[in-house]
This record gives sequence, C-alpha cells and structure tokens, in this order.
Amino acid sequence: MMKFIVIPFILLITGLEAISQIPGRARDLGIEIGVFKTGRFNAITDVSGVQVGHVTLISGQEIRTGVTAILPHPGNIFQQKVPAAIYIGNGFGKLTGYSQVEELGNIETPIILTNTLSVPAASDGLISYTLQQPGNEEVRSVNPVVGETNDGWLNDIRGRHISKEDVIRAIQNAAGGPVTEGNVGAGTGTICFGYKGGIGTASRKIPESLGGYTIGVLVQTNFGGLLEINGVTVGKELERYPFREPIKMDADGSCMIVVITDAPLDARNLKRLAKRGIMGMAKTGGIASNGSGDYVIACSTAAENLIGHSDSTMLLINRVLRNDAMTPLFMATIEATEEAIINSLFAAETMTGRNGHEVKAIPVKRIMELMKK
Repeated sequence: MMKFIVIPFILLITGLEAISQIPGRARDLGIEIGVFKTGRFNAITDVSGVQVGHVTLISGQEIRTGVTAILPHPGNIFQQKVPAAIYIGNGFGKLTGYSQVEELGNIETPIILTNTLSVPAASDGLISYTLQQPGNEEVRSVNPVVGETNDGWLNDIRGRHISKEDVIRAIQNAAGGPVTEGNVGAGTGTICFGYKGGIGTASRKIPESLGGYTIGVLVQTNFGGLLEINGVTVGKELERYPFREPIKMDADGSCMIVVITDAPLDARNLKRLAKRGIMGMAKTGGIASNGSGDYVIACSTAAENLIGHSDSTMLLINRVLRNDAMTPLFMATIEATEEAIINSLFAAETMTGRNGHEVKAIPVKRIMELMKK
C-alpha cells in the first residue's frame, strides 16, 4: 500500500507497493522477454537482502523529482563492503564514486539515484547517513556512489529541491519485496523514447544446473533512440523516433542501470557483467547518444566475499566463479535489463510539470495491437 506524507507544499511518496499496478508490467500483459525465469517479484529485490526505497517530490506545477536508494544488503555496508564495478557506456554524466570503485573494486555505501543537479546533496546525505551508523564512529573517509539523470524538462531542476534529509529518508524507507515502478523516486520526472520514463526493475533466476544464482536489475530511464519491445520496432510503427521530420525528437538523455547478483564474483567479472547491461539497453533501441550518461553499477552480495573494513588479516580468501561459468549470468543480465527498461515505460503515467510541459505515457493499447501483429 502506498503511503502519503505531506510536508508543507511537498508530497513525499515513500515505500513500496504491490506489483499489480495500472497499467501493468510488460509480463502482466503477456510480453515475455528472454528465456530465463524471473524471481518471485521479478525485481532487483529477488536477490536476497537487497532493499529499495523511494522519496518522490511533487509540488505545484514545478517540482517533479525524487530519490531512489538501493541497499545491497541490510547491514552496515561501510563495514561489510560489497565487490563491485562500474561500466561507462557513454560518459556524459555526473556519477560520483567511480574512481575509488574502479581502483579498489568495492562499494561501501548504499547506491543513490537522483537528478543531475542534486548529486552533491545526495552525496552529502549519503555521507551523513554513513557517518551516523553505529560502528562508524571513527570513519573519516566515505566514497558515496550517486548516479543521476536530468529531469529538467518536467522538473525545476535549477531549484535543487532534493535535500540530504530526503536521501536519508529514502534509505530508511528501503525494504525488500515488490518495488514501485514508473513515476516514483529518481524516475519521477524522467522521459524515455519520447514517452514518460521512470524506475523499472526485473530479475532472472539461473537454473540450478548452472549455479542457481539470481540477477536483479533496477533502471532509471531517461534516454532516447528507436524504441523496440521484444524485437518489435514500436518506435517506427508509431512514427515516433529521433531525426524524423518534422518532429525532430531529441535522442539525448541518460540511463542508470544497477545490477546486483548473489553469484560470487570479483570486481573483474562484475565489470564484464556490467557491460551486458548496456547490451540490454541496446535491445530496447537505446543508442547512447552524445548527450547521454549511461552507466552500469554491478555488485555481488555473496556473503562469503563481503569485504570487512576492520578485518585484521592480511589475506582475503574468496571463492569466485570461473570465467567459463559467466555466460548464463551475462544472458540473464541482458534479459533483466531489457525487461526493466520496458517495465519503466509500462508503469509510468502521463505527467505535466514545469512550464506546463506534458509527457504522455506510452500508448499501451496501441502497442499491444502492434505486438499481436
């Protein structure tokens, strides 16, 4: 059930709600992407211990933005870091924390998604949250991981309405189970393929014979290209795509992709896994345009490979998958990313925002007619 908390002139939508939303997810409408089975919730939270929280800010006609927090595990992430990697599909973005993740191969905070000009506030909130956690009293360095997309068409982005308290609240709201999608959190004001974008998620379960691991993906969609759904060039059929006269629809934008797995992977193979997220994006018709910031953050929650901040031993003894075992995970990541992006579109609703700008929801009924053809 969705909860509403009113704080003077700002509506904060928090927590999680049932998957059975209107208009529905792609799979609810009979669109089955890929061949691997989904997890119970078909969400990033199908990876045990992963939690997601949102704070959505909607006020008047100008504010359409928010924060989404992804927690790889429910414990103290600074003290129990997760192996991680970040892959840059196209670097027109303001993601923070990249260099330390690249250098050390781990993440030590929750992952925060928000709008472009709120990255500093989100970093401040993430640092404050980390410093306040019991056990972190002596911490003097924090590497906050914050990703973004630009929601400035619908949102008064220059107003920088996100506060560090919003970020902390999103983390505190985080929970497992079904994940709210569409116009929520960091996806509140985003646009995808010329339609209303937002937050989307999906998961895949690898067969037991191939390891039985789970892959979960969450996306913040705000990019362009020629929309494809399960191989059907919907954008062409709807005559809605970039460079078509006289529309001249913008192809720029960004996509944040978060991939989490319980498979025991080190940073090297997580980087390889992250690359496949961009392949999933490409299957939806995304083109990683010049002005697009497309990043994939991947991490492993395998308990045996968590990295203790205060461990006194000089050696880390990990069990990790062989390279030869990675291919099913690659395929699962591509499938889950593709479906998460499509879910973000199907869950989003028409929105009017800054200066009266309106972005319509994807025409689900028309698309289902095209899919049946």
